Parts: sequence; C-alpha cells; structure tokens
Amino acid sequence: MRNTVRLSLLASVLVLNASAIDDLASMFKEGKVSGQVREFSVVREYLGTAEYTRTANAIGGYLKYETGVWNGLSLGGAFYTTNGFMLDDKANLREVDPTLLGKNNDSYSILGEAYLQYKNENTTFKGGRQKLDNPMMGSDDVRMMPNLFEAYLLTNTDLKDTTLTLAHVTKFAQGTFGRVYNASSIATGDHILSVTSGYSMTDSRDQVGQFVDMGTYAIGENTGGVSVASATYTGIAGLKLQVWDYYAHDIMNAVYAEANYGWSYPSGVAPYVGAQYISERDVGSNNANPAFGLDKIESDFVAAKAGVKVANFDVYGAVSHNSKNDDAAVNGGTITPWGGMSAYTQGMVTRHMFMAGTDAWKLAGNYDWKNFGVNLNTGIYYTSFDMDRLNGYSANYEWTATEAGFDMIYYPESVKNLQVRFRGNFPRDFKNTTAGAETSWNEYRFILNYNF
Repeated sequence: MRNTVRLSLLASVLVLNASAIDDLASMFKEGKVSGQVREFSVVREYLGTAEYTRTANAIGGYLKYETGVWNGLSLGGAFYTTNGFMLDDKANLREVDPTLLGKNNDSYSILGEAYLQYKNENTTFKGGRQKLDNPMMGSDDVRMMPNLFEAYLLTNTDLKDTTLTLAHVTKFAQGTFGRVYNASSIATGDHILSVTSGYSMTDSRDQVGQFVDMGTYAIGENTGGVSVASATYTGIAGLKLQVWDYYAHDIMNAVYAEANYGWSYPSGVAPYVGAQYISERDVGSNNANPAFGLDKIESDFVAAKAGVKVANFDVYGAVSHNSKNDDAAVNGGTITPWGGMSAYTQGMVTRHMFMAGTDAWKLAGNYDWKNFGVNLNTGIYYTSFDMDRLNGYSANYEWTATEAGFDMIYYPESVKNLQVRFRGNFPRDFKNTTAGAETSWNEYRFILNYNF
C-alpha cells in the first residue's frame, strides 16, 4: 500500500512537471519576432561665421523577440545596430555628421533591450534594459539609435481611470543623436553642450552605445540612479491630467505636471488646450554644482498651448517661459540630461526654451492628405526664442534665436509597412555672441523605416 502511494505521488509529480515543461515550451513557441530596418541620410549646411557642409549615411535598425506569457511572466530582448556607408573622412567632423554613428564615427551594435515582465491582474512589473518614453526621460528616436535605459517599473490601474507608476532607473545608454553635442567648445562647428540640451553635462560623444549609471552620464559621478513616481488620470471625457516626480539622487528633484483638454462641436471643429509646468531643485550633495559651476539648481518652466482640428487640418500655437535667478551662475535653466523632450515650444533641434530667462513661442500645423487618396501627412512649424543674458549659452548676451522646419511622412501603398520620411530644420542665430560669432544651418533628413 505504501509503495502504491509513493508510485502515485511520483506519477503525479511527473505529470505536473511535464505539464509545466509543456507550458514553458509554449511560452517560447508563442513568441513573436518584430523589428525595423532603417536607412538614414542627413545633410547639414552650416552658415554664419563658419560655413561648411557635413553629411552621413547609415543603415541598421533593431530585431526584437518577445515570448508568450506563462503564468503572467514574459521575456523580451532587442538587438540594435547602426552601420555607416558612403562616408568620407570619418574623423573629420566638418565632413561627417556624427549623429548616425558611434564613437569615432564607427558602426556599432548593442543589446538594447533585455527585460522580464510580470503581470498580475492590474499590476505590471517590467525590469531590465528597455525603452522609456515619459516627460523627462525618453528614447528620442530621431536618428539611427534611440536612447535606452536600465529600469525597474511597477504600474497599477486598480483606481478607475488612473495609472500609477513607481520606478527606479539605474542606467542610460545614449542614442546617436546626442553625439552632436560637445562639452567643451564649438571649434569643430558643433553646438556647445548645455545642461538644457537634453543630454549629458559631460562630453556625450564618447558615451554613446553603452549603459552607464544615470549620474555618471549626466555629471560624471555615480549617484545611484533616478527614482520616479507618477499618476495619470483620464476619468473626465477629453481631459488628461498627469504629474511626475523624478528624484535624481544627489543631483535634483524634478516635478513635471501637465493638463490637456479637448472637445468637439457637431460641425467637426475640435479645439484643444494644454498647460505644462516643470520645477527643479537641487538635492543631497548636489554633485552637479561644484562639477559645473552652478550656484544651485532652481528653475521653473511654464508653457501653454491652444489649437484646433478642423477636417484634416491641425494647427496650434504655444508660449513658454523659463525662470531666471540673478544670483545663479549661467546655465541655471531647466536640466534635462536624459532626453524626453516635452516642451510645447521646442523645435526639431533647438531646445533654448529651457535656458534661464528664455521666453519662447511656436506656431505649427499639419495636414493629412487622405481625402486625396494619398497616405501622406505634412507639417510645418516656426519657433522663436528670446534669450536672456543669463541664458548660459552666450553669457551676458541677449539675442533672438529662431527655427523653422517641415516634416513629411508618406506610406506607399505598393510596399506595406514602409514609411518614407523627409524632414528639414533651419535654425537662425542658434548661437550668437557679443563678438558677432553666429551659428546657423540648414539641415535635411531622409529616412526609410520598414517595420515587420
């Protein structure tokens, strides 16, 4: 009898184990492969004090695999690559644009995503390498390789119409766009790096394509990462409210708040309005200050926009103001070292709205050509930035910088899943000085994205 019981228990265990193994195998059998092939070409014609043209071409993209779900658990990973072609002298930054390539303008590849995800009812945990897109941290996928993060996120939707997020972000892998910034000079024709640029306060050219501590990337010192908490509410028709708190250990605490409301009339006219606010204050040992000569981090950014959608048109206007402090050192504006540009008044390239004392405005509009039987969307914009003497880019000098641009996105019917994109930006007086050294340019981007 005793042996019979033992045999029965053993048989049960084997059956259960076999079932678990089958379920686990199904998890991988049900996995999905996706990806994107991207070709990118850029031409930038510098004007002003120094005139020259630099170009670059690259092909690459990403290949991603996500498993099926097993007892709420799933895994995912993505491999990213960029490969230059038809380049001239790679080491010459006056000939080769660095924003499509890695260190020394070389091709490179990276395991950009490798995460575990677990979902139980209304709660989801996701940990590991991944993409993030929120107001003060973002992939900024505007060149060949996006920004990527190592993070641990917990989201919950138990409260009706409310999403709560808790996260700790430990590492950052800068995308290729950040390579345009130089931390020391403008001698090579690149814009001087500003803490308001959306990228590192250290030299970002050499940090591309590697996961480093959030503080190491931003200020050159390991600070232990950034803790994040947020709440988003959509319980009222047309209204979206969100607030985010970013505690960057030993650097600053940043609070982002935004409200958007839209409504429509029977005529088809659909107005919308929005307001946003960013507040930053230094915390802890505030390693950013002694390292970069800032007396303190203390800034407030406010912006508002209003627009209307009519048929296939969408037009809007926006204004913003960044605070200034006469006792603060230059560069005392809003700091955004980890991407995630969210300002209503930003240009395609220009981010001067975050510099101390800047007043900015923007007009923009786009049109969807679907009524003409064409899968085409076109947009134009114009931004203006009135720079205060404390702007930190040209210390003790006031001027007005502007940027105009366009964006065209086309999906040809003959090739499913292909996107053809043509963009242009035309900053004027991007940088100016009392000595009259002025930097402007015309830039054109041609992008092919094939998704599968």
